[in-house]
Amino acid sequence: MSLPGLPPPKPIPLRERAAMVFVERAQIDVKDGAFVAIDAEGMRTHIPVGGIACLMLEPGARISHAAVSLAAQAGTLVTWVGEGGVRLYSAGQPGGARADRLLWQAALALDEGARLRVVRAMFARRFGEDPPARRSVDQLRGIEGQRVRHGYELLARKFGVKWKSRRYDPGQWDSADIPNRCLSAATACLHGLSEAAVLAAGYAPAIGFLHRGKPRSFVYDIADLWKLDTVVPEAFRIAAQAQKGKLDMPPERAVRLACRDAFRKSGLLSKIIPGIEEVLSAGDLPKPAPAPEGVGPAFSDGEGGGDDGHRG
Repeated sequence: MSLPGLPPPKPIPLRERAAMVFVERAQIDVKDGAFVAIDAEGMRTHIPVGGIACLMLEPGARISHAAVSLAAQAGTLVTWVGEGGVRLYSAGQPGGARADRLLWQAALALDEGARLRVVRAMFARRFGEDPPARRSVDQLRGIEGQRVRHGYELLARKFGVKWKSRRYDPGQWDSADIPNRCLSAATACLHGLSEAAVLAAGYAPAIGFLHRGKPRSFVYDIADLWKLDTVVPEAFRIAAQAQKGKLDMPPERAVRLACRDAFRKSGLLSKIIPGIEEVLSAGDLPKPAPAPEGVGPAFSDGEGGGDDGHRG
């Protein structure tokens, strides 16, 4: 006996989606089978939930049980964030359902040799050159930090931004200067997109290699691979416009729009999951084979859709 109505949506691959949608001061619900945002005047805005990677809910946004259920079926990550998209409070988990990927990721992170090989592969992908030989993970972290700070200085000079240093207090958003607020907003966009990719690929956000001890350590690892090439230049470009009084909107909103365009132009969504597989494969550990004593499911879930980590 089947349930009435249309069959539930099957996730589409991440590479075929748009990046993300931010919603504030609206009610997210399912009306007449459509995923909609309803403002205070009752105006409905349709959101193609199955066609985006991440839905980021800002202060003033509410979401119904039906909307969360539909987003999960579509394989779309839902996150609850602070002002400007910064400071993650909570997140749904539409993916992460591949035990073999999780076990492989954990084995790579626990083996110090494999972990170092993964970190070196991340360094090479990020900077386009092999890292110095005979360096530990901590030493490579220090070298990366220096290069990132130098990159900030170069971009500040390129765009004519008054830049002091990277300073950000998530508890006092307004206390940061415009360049730091732009950087934080841009980084938050990339982190949301990267988390959606990590989950869609079937991995755990918390099991990192260069970053450790945070709920999104692996998300930070993966986001950093593209950070300097995508969102950081946009952050400094918008900060320059803001400092010169050339913006007609809050800088955080301008940054989000710029990041969305940068993600589309760079084709980032088609690169993240292959990039994850590439750096993890550098660890040179085999993926675990299915357990011989494993018992199959009592009931078939049917064919899944989308990426490996999406639930069928």
